[in-house]
Amino acid sequence: MADKNIFDLTGRTALVTGGSRGLGLQMAEALGCYGARIVLSARKADELQQAQTHLQKLGIDADWVAADGSKDADIALLAGAAIGKLGHVDILVNNAGASWGAPAEDYPAEAWDKVFNLNMRGLFLLTQQIGKRSMIPRRYGRILNIASIAGLRGNPPGAMQTIAYNTSKGALVNFTRALAGEWGRYGITVNALAPGFFPSKMSQGLIKALGEETLIGNSPLQRLGDEEDLKGAALLFASDAGKHITGQILAVDGGYSAV
Repeated sequence: MADKNIFDLTGRTALVTGGSRGLGLQMAEALGCYGARIVLSARKADELQQAQTHLQKLGIDADWVAADGSKDADIALLAGAAIGKLGHVDILVNNAGASWGAPAEDYPAEAWDKVFNLNMRGLFLLTQQIGKRSMIPRRYGRILNIASIAGLRGNPPGAMQTIAYNTSKGALVNFTRALAGEWGRYGITVNALAPGFFPSKMSQGLIKALGEETLIGNSPLQRLGDEEDLKGAALLFASDAGKHITGQILAVDGGYSAV
């Protein structure tokens, strides 16, 4: 008989970075609705408070820690505060990220550093902290990295000029595979989602520039992502349903990257 509780997260704990809105909040909602206790993190306390209220209205046990994922001191404080609030971290969702648009030939070095400091360096340092302080000692963990289809392919001519973002997400794809190879012996799975075009604060300018109708027309499912479309995939990788899956990258993009 099939186990109907295979996605159940009752008793589990989760830290979700970039969790105050958009894709991060969507995934936090999914994990919380299936029983996980949640700590959200982002830079702005007011947005985190609003997100906490939203989750609590759904009956989710949610707390938050304001932190800048590009700053070493904030990362250390975040790891300690999250473990302090939750007791331990079972699930780490690395969702915080940044982008910057400019032609490659004129791309500012400081913009490159800003994108990489958050999208890769900070992500690595937080994962290292949570791994050493919680997951490895307990021989259990689920790490979910939020990459992008921008890390799976180049940009068409005349489209996005986001070389640092694409490169950082490509690095995150192989970071996921490499860490899965190292930490599997500790009972830790490491996987990534590669979302396509989801309306969000970070992507709204890009969607407008590329044309929503054009993007929809180039997608086999003829639609953009919505407020529900990452939930099932996040639950798969965070729960016992995905306990034998590691080092994998799943595009959630309506088939956009497949054609």
